[in-house]
Amino acid sequence: MTVLVALPVLLPLAAAALSLALGRFADVQRVIGIVVLGVIIADAAVLLHISDAHGPLVLQMGGWPAPIGISLVADRLSALLLLVSSVVTFAVLIYSIGQRVADYGRERSSTTFHPMYLMLCAGVSLAYLTGDLFNLFVAFEIMLSSSYVLITRRTTSVRIRAGMTYTIVSLVSSLLFITMIALVYASTGTINLADLGAKADALPDGLTVALGLLVVIVFGVKAAMVPLHFWLPDSYPTAPAPVTAVFAGLLTKVGIYALIRTQTLVFHHHESWKLMLGIALITMTVGALGALAQNDLNRMLSFLLVSHIGYMLFGLGVYDVAGLTGVILYVVHHITVQATLFLVSGLITRHTGTVALSRMGGLAKAAPLVAVLFALPALSLAGVPPFSGFVAKLALLEAGVGAGTAAAFAVTAGAVLTSLLTLYAMARVWTRAFWGQVRAPEPDPDPTDELVVGTGTSSPPMVVATGVLVASSVAIAVLAGPLAAISERAATDLMHGETYRTAVLGGVAHE
Repeated sequence: MTVLVALPVLLPLAAAALSLALGRFADVQRVIGIVVLGVIIADAAVLLHISDAHGPLVLQMGGWPAPIGISLVADRLSALLLLVSSVVTFAVLIYSIGQRVADYGRERSSTTFHPMYLMLCAGVSLAYLTGDLFNLFVAFEIMLSSSYVLITRRTTSVRIRAGMTYTIVSLVSSLLFITMIALVYASTGTINLADLGAKADALPDGLTVALGLLVVIVFGVKAAMVPLHFWLPDSYPTAPAPVTAVFAGLLTKVGIYALIRTQTLVFHHHESWKLMLGIALITMTVGALGALAQNDLNRMLSFLLVSHIGYMLFGLGVYDVAGLTGVILYVVHHITVQATLFLVSGLITRHTGTVALSRMGGLAKAAPLVAVLFALPALSLAGVPPFSGFVAKLALLEAGVGAGTAAAFAVTAGAVLTSLLTLYAMARVWTRAFWGQVRAPEPDPDPTDELVVGTGTSSPPMVVATGVLVASSVAIAVLAGPLAAISERAATDLMHGETYRTAVLGGVAHE
């Protein structure tokens, strides 16, 4: 069964090569992507079941045992996030296919989109499953190279500038990442995460703190943690809706996952992490206030993305089982809801021809289904009961109160305030875009780019794909009990780490 651990990485890589070779056949490209992502969803579901019932599933690549070789590890956390991410990437692919067929016709193929999209999916899967720091670096580089191609397709000067900002910041972060790996290896003689978890405690306290802070900076850039967030609001809004949706839903969460994994398995904290609690509060506040200042719908959603990264940092800062349970629930919720909102934004701009809220109006009458598809994830993002956002925020607030420290109480109050600010931002979008008189769509400002807007219509696959993610968000709320139970077991594994280390380093059959 260990071969199942490699499939989410190897399948999309092989499919990307095949899709590139068959780039002249549009329907073949689409079928390859749909089939591969469907298989990964099924594979992730099996991995989650096995890891929850029997413990982590480990594949030692090439027959080399850990910590010498490459380990791929599927535990409760990685399998759960892989499953949710695969559902999102599948829905976004359906949306993008529907958009392209509606805009360019069924026979018009895309040489670059499908291969690069599958490469991106492989990078995300590798980030979740890798058991060592260097292959985590490789995963981020795969995501960076493929995302740069996706963000600059059918280039304009604005998109090139945004893409360069994204790429330069990511490359600087990558340089810090590879430097951090070198320092960790020089200090411990290993980069295997399970082995590091056993050896990091023997390092001098000052060195451990320095390496831990460097890790926070590296992954803080990837996760768009304030004050390292400045690249995100300028980069994401310029891309087509499917690309922005998968970036917003997944890439920053991979950074959060890397933070959670390293800060629990390698760098231990014995009480609430006051530095991370402070960063969480600042991130929540800056992102929410930035969102309120925006007239551009996509920039507003990008700032809200930054704000809600703060909630995940909040749970990590509390640093107990309850806090990490809240983080896991929030990541699962936010992957789904944030991707959905950017897809809905794409539907809105197709109807209006603009992303400027001041030039929208009347969509509740002109496109009532789009109004419903926006309202449900918007309420969930704001934490309104009984949606998934309320379930996740409630878990975080209970963890904050249960921590019993002044810092945790302050961040708990900040979380409530930023939830209200998020609700206000969503209400502002509703009143400007959906209420009022119906406005005629504005003409497409740049018919030569990848974005086709102002059509006044949306193709059925785009609406269905968005509806699937909305239904997934509702399902998270309906299944809150079982999901919370799995998240709590995953959080317990993270806090102790022995299960992970034993599975990787001892008693594992090498393949």
